[in-house]
Amino acid sequence: MTVNILRRILTNARGFSTGLSPPARSPYRHLRTLALGGSVAVTGYALGALYPHPYITFISPRPAPAPPDPDSPQSIVYTAALEQTLQTLPLLMSHRSQPDAHEWYETRPYVSYPEQLRVNSLTAGALRGPGKLALPPLVRARKDEREAVVIVHVGRGVCGHDGIIHGGLLATILDESLARTAIINLPEKIGVTANLSINYRAPTFADQFIVVRISLVDKAGRKSKVIGKVEDLKGNVLVEAHATFVQPKYAHLLKSKAVQQMMGDPDPNKSTPVLLSEGMPPPPSKA
Repeated sequence: MTVNILRRILTNARGFSTGLSPPARSPYRHLRTLALGGSVAVTGYALGALYPHPYITFISPRPAPAPPDPDSPQSIVYTAALEQTLQTLPLLMSHRSQPDAHEWYETRPYVSYPEQLRVNSLTAGALRGPGKLALPPLVRARKDEREAVVIVHVGRGVCGHDGIIHGGLLATILDESLARTAIINLPEKIGVTANLSINYRAPTFADQFIVVRISLVDKAGRKSKVIGKVEDLKGNVLVEAHATFVQPKYAHLLKSKAVQQMMGDPDPNKSTPVLLSEGMPPPPSKA
């Protein structure tokens, strides 16, 4: 019995002694893994800082300076560059060259508005300048006044949540954009907002051009109804609205040239682009 047990022990010992020993691990293996993980993390952080996802900027927006004086030299240079960007937007250039372009005209509200009136206007005065509403709106409207497209640039200084345009400002832009189409369709071309209903669909990020599309729904006597929506340049719907405008009984007391200048004088016979200021080069022609 004892001899058999000893033989088994010796046999097992020989088996263990002839087996392959496990390979020795490199002492630098963990360092390589740590370095690789660190490189991936740094690269991801750098890309995220340079090209952050919009919702990252929504949660943690980048710091930005306050809006500058709109009449400063820096503001004038910025406004001219932004105007050139507006004039070369693919959406605008495409609209100008579409098959039915001859059925549309172009105008710029507030451009010819008297300065003594502009200073007391919300959108043309208090909110004018870089960081806010740097440019007057660009309007393309059908000659029958049943449809319009308005392009507006919204800056960082008109936000509610930092980096997100204030909903009240969007309501103001919609009110004025819808009003233009609605009021032009009233008998005396004078009207006031009777009802404005708004649905916010997505956050509107600052420092971008937005597009307001307006359509006339109905007009009867002293009342007109319109619908509209705000989109970004990619066509994402940000805000939807419908409104009713009425012509007051005292409309004849309000009718003036200044009101037409404020809305942008309709000029169906003008085919060339309406630029912000004289001397600015026209947008390049489409090849």
